[in-house]
Amino acid sequence: MIWVKRKPAPPLSDFVEILWYCESNHVPHRMERVLPTGTTELVVNLNEDVARVYDRENLQQVRRLRGTILCGPHSQFFVLDTTQQRHVAGVHFKPGGAFAFFRPPAAEFHNTHVEAEDIWGGASRSLREQLLEQPSPERVLDVLERWLLSLAPADRRRHPAVDYALRCFNAAPHVAMVGSVTDRTGFSARHFIDVFTGQVGITPKRFCRVRRFQRVLQHIHGGHQVRWTDVAAAGGYSDQAHFIHDFRSFSGLTPSDYLAARTPWLNHVPLND
Repeated sequence: MIWVKRKPAPPLSDFVEILWYCESNHVPHRMERVLPTGTTELVVNLNEDVARVYDRENLQQVRRLRGTILCGPHSQFFVLDTTQQRHVAGVHFKPGGAFAFFRPPAAEFHNTHVEAEDIWGGASRSLREQLLEQPSPERVLDVLERWLLSLAPADRRRHPAVDYALRCFNAAPHVAMVGSVTDRTGFSARHFIDVFTGQVGITPKRFCRVRRFQRVLQHIHGGHQVRWTDVAAAGGYSDQAHFIHDFRSFSGLTPSDYLAARTPWLNHVPLND
């Protein structure tokens, strides 16, 4: 496998976590569930010009999109055909980072996959072809970086209240914090929710729940012996039943099932046929 990632330079670093490239001939399983992170991803399939999006409840139902897509901020898992990962490149945006590169509110992309051309029109039509022409992963990332720079308006910035809230929520993603953070912004609850959701793509409470779920995954992913009561307490859950309910709602799995099926990739879990 070839896996290359890069942290971009400013000003992109304000909005983008990493640019990445992956190439692999090994597909260990046919399908997998991708767990929610609350962030947005641009994905370019360099193996074939198609992206297949499956219905979570009925895998016989599938949408076929062009191979350059925006995966909006998810608060539920989605199902991925692993052949789409043979040769891919993409952009992993920071929470609240993707909004700088398009005009619609980020909430319009919640739990959705959208063809890049529907968002950026002609600006995205040649991107995949340019990437395919590059002789190395590093050059692929160069093209992605230049393309993003061409899209981002110089004056596009997160709202200060959103920046402040994200710092608080990422440090301690507890739902109970939302009210106190809202109070410190000086906004009404309704106005803060609207501003936050418009730029991050999901409501503050749901964002905290997803990020808390992600923190739990990081805690248990590499562990060999896990005490679930300790994990629930460390995650800020009031009891183990609440912890299990949240875990299932985001992943479709029990915590024990996740551990049994985990792969080296934190958020990618094989789906039984």
